Amino acid sequence: MKTLLPEGRLLQIFLNVKKISLAWVIAAMLAACGGIPKGVTPVTDFDIGRYQGVWYEIARLEHSFESGLSDVTASYGSRDDGGIDVVNRGCDVEKGKWRVAKGRAYPATTADIGYLKVSFFGPFYASYVVFDLDKAAYQYSFVTGPDRNYLWLLARTPHVQEEVLKKFIRESNKLGFNTEKLIFVKHHSAPCHAAG
Repeated sequence: MKTLLPEGRLLQIFLNVKKISLAWVIAAMLAACGGIPKGVTPVTDFDIGRYQGVWYEIARLEHSFESGLSDVTASYGSRDDGGIDVVNRGCDVEKGKWRVAKGRAYPATTADIGYLKVSFFGPFYASYVVFDLDKAAYQYSFVTGPDRNYLWLLARTPHVQEEVLKKFIRESNKLGFNTEKLIFVKHHSAPCHAAG
């Protein structure tokens, strides 16, 4: 003879299983968005105050969120809560319009390590790992995300010296990034028809 659970108990079990499943899905998503690619080491003696300001994107591996963009910049500024305001901006060449993404970032470990967590979508954070940096003058930065599909060369000016570009490609290759797929970002004197 089968013993049936009362209807309320069955519903409670179902809801508990759903909660546990949802918690695992969220944990897996957060773990996938965080972390540092194996073999990549964030810079030490990182000074977030000196890192703030405008950075020009010189080269990148392509992603849907940047597809078709030229004149890409990232601006970082202080937040009242100790974090960093992030404003990424690029010109959608086809439409002749600016695309802007605003977010926030915080140190993922300690503030003197070039490892940040950045969010553009509510509670979801992704890794921002500075793995090389002009520590003398903060004029260029090599950045990756949670895996080797993310790679950027950022600079304080729209163009870099050939030695910096060669170093970026050489160091990125040594770390296993596919530099043959790099996109070199164009910067124009009047991007997006000088629209704001």
